[in-house]
Amino acid sequence: MNDQANSVEQRFEAAAPAELSSWNRHDTTWMLGLFGTAIGAGTLFLPINAGLGGFWPLVILALLAFPMTFYAHRGLTRFVLSGREGADITDVVEQHFGIKAGALITLLYFFAIFPILLIYSVGLTNTVASFLEHQLHIMPPPRALLSFVLILGLLAVVRCGEQVIVKAMSLMVYPFIVALLFLAVYLIPHWNGGILTTASQVPAPSALLHTLWLAIPVMVFSFNHSPIISAFAVDQKRRYGVHADERSSQILSRAHLLMVVMVLFFVFSCVLTLSPEQLAEAKAQNLSILSYLANHFSNPTIAFAAPLIAFVAISKSFLGHYIGASEGLKGLIVKSGKRPGAKALDRIVAAFMLVVCWIVATLNPSILGMIETIGGPVIAAILFLMPMYAIRKVPAMARYRGQMSNVFVTAVGLVAISALIYSLTA
Repeated sequence: MNDQANSVEQRFEAAAPAELSSWNRHDTTWMLGLFGTAIGAGTLFLPINAGLGGFWPLVILALLAFPMTFYAHRGLTRFVLSGREGADITDVVEQHFGIKAGALITLLYFFAIFPILLIYSVGLTNTVASFLEHQLHIMPPPRALLSFVLILGLLAVVRCGEQVIVKAMSLMVYPFIVALLFLAVYLIPHWNGGILTTASQVPAPSALLHTLWLAIPVMVFSFNHSPIISAFAVDQKRRYGVHADERSSQILSRAHLLMVVMVLFFVFSCVLTLSPEQLAEAKAQNLSILSYLANHFSNPTIAFAAPLIAFVAISKSFLGHYIGASEGLKGLIVKSGKRPGAKALDRIVAAFMLVVCWIVATLNPSILGMIETIGGPVIAAILFLMPMYAIRKVPAMARYRGQMSNVFVTAVGLVAISALIYSLTA
């Protein structure tokens, strides 16, 4: 077993796989950790992007949200579980598809997730600087110092190990859920049926399909938590052994149910408050829904709470994506032929992440959104298509063949990838 697998083993408590017992605190922690990775800053733009399509596309997307996200992430979890004990996603790809394919997928996996980590570094710095200046009326420190302190603080949590990261994210989820609920309920008296004005206007089938085609990637990536799935699967296999698939499916289903209910309530509350013209104005101004609502109502409570909610959202998503990015970078280092010890490998990766995230956050480049969009098709391919291909080709996953959910996941994956590529070339 290679050093990378050994380092993964050392992070988790050494214990024999447990029998499948009743739901416990460990399962709740992972459920909230998955929620925390998926539901981040993107959620604050989802009402704008999803609501602009009109009433009927939004209803259809709401109905598709749970199966789209649950079946895809369950497939990726099963793919990691199909590997040997302690193997993460980069090892499992190599085990099933060979050394060359493993190196290629590891490279793509890293470059799909790492740019998102950079975007969160920029977003976190901008959010805190704006909060200090506009809400607390304090002149923020130099951007280089502020970004360094913020990223170093998050990496201090990272250095405590994956289990501490997941626990920290699960704790951060509670205020985020409360904040989303508060905002959604706060808006109820202001509902004016904004999007319902389009309910009587049933779009032509071709227009409806075109709207759904372009909107599906938005919904998919608003609930995406693929960067943490590998660590999740490794921990479930170590803890539950042969029962890992059953328990991980239970955790995933509850996590996705929580995601869909919470986020869709927030989305519908926002779009019932704002008119389609106002949603278009928010998109044109490149504002999150919180910022637009704060300006719309001139409410000091929302104006003060919005950056705090964004800070929590970005921080927990940063932690979740760090797990995937560091996993990919470690895989690249190991597959390059270098075999540093587990502690040395951790230090190398942490130092690289700190320096690059700090430099990018300080420079604040605008090209990062384009990088994220380019990484989208790669994430969709790894999340949707690779596990379905493995089910057809890998003997260890043969028992999952013949399920209708496989066809559904493959179709959604192809739609998401084609829509993302079209958006880039249009």
